[in-house]
Amino acid sequence: MRVAQRGVAVVLAMGVVALAAIAAIAIIVPQSIWLRHNQLTNEYVQAQVMVQAGVDWIRAVLSDDRRLSNVDHLGEAWALRMPVMPIEKGELVSHIDDQQGMFNLNNLVQDGKVSATYLARFKRLLALLNLPVALADALVDWMDADSAPQPQEGAEDEYYLRLNPPYLASNRPLTDVAELALVRGFDSSARARLHPFVTALPRFTRINVNTAPPEVLAAMIEGLGINGARTLVEQRQRAYFRDDADFLNRLPQGAVVEDNDVSISSDYFMATLRVTMGDAQAQGMVLLARMDAGWPAIIWRKYL
Repeated sequence: MRVAQRGVAVVLAMGVVALAAIAAIAIIVPQSIWLRHNQLTNEYVQAQVMVQAGVDWIRAVLSDDRRLSNVDHLGEAWALRMPVMPIEKGELVSHIDDQQGMFNLNNLVQDGKVSATYLARFKRLLALLNLPVALADALVDWMDADSAPQPQEGAEDEYYLRLNPPYLASNRPLTDVAELALVRGFDSSARARLHPFVTALPRFTRINVNTAPPEVLAAMIEGLGINGARTLVEQRQRAYFRDDADFLNRLPQGAVVEDNDVSISSDYFMATLRVTMGDAQAQGMVLLARMDAGWPAIIWRKYL
């Protein structure tokens, strides 16, 4: 009997210990999760602060660049891909992209009306990228003020209201090229193909011939062609275009462009930043406008 009682006592004791262990785990695990969550939250907040500080640093770089020169080219400090910058408990990666080296989609529609000149140029760009030229008609319908669709696969409210879910055409300039996802025909593959060559800026802009890729130059300049554009890019790598006259003098015979369509400087830049701090990461994209003396203004920003 005593042996049996001792056995029961041992079993009960083991049960009590097991319950105590379970209770301890139930307390410790949530506490550990909370501590880890709190640590990640603090690291993320610090990473966000570093992204914002990085934006201010880039604004200072662009401000100094304008103070030193009115010519913008790919050999300048702002255009260089900086190495990873170590910071306390982490690292910062950033780069600056000239937005006036890209085709400004908002040039397609001016004061609510389609620009026939820029529509033809955008169709030329689409053809160079092996994309359907009908995308141009759909895009200008998205932005123009009227409700009459363009002849080649244009799309106004009637088309978009048949979608699920339905929505209306914007009838205004693009704020960001990400908006192309809403426009007829601009699927993910088309947007990915276009992405390195197009932008959406808040006003009419000229192309910076010192930073534009060959595809954009060929689209903008009548009679240049992609081979002529590649030759110009090779020339500017040896010696950038110092003024409009320098660029026009280097155009091949038969290539024609208006003076007010090209430039050798830029006002709009995109800053992209990523900060890693511990296990947390913060990212930011900022469109900057360098219009007057002083630091560039922030047009819009996206922080993740």
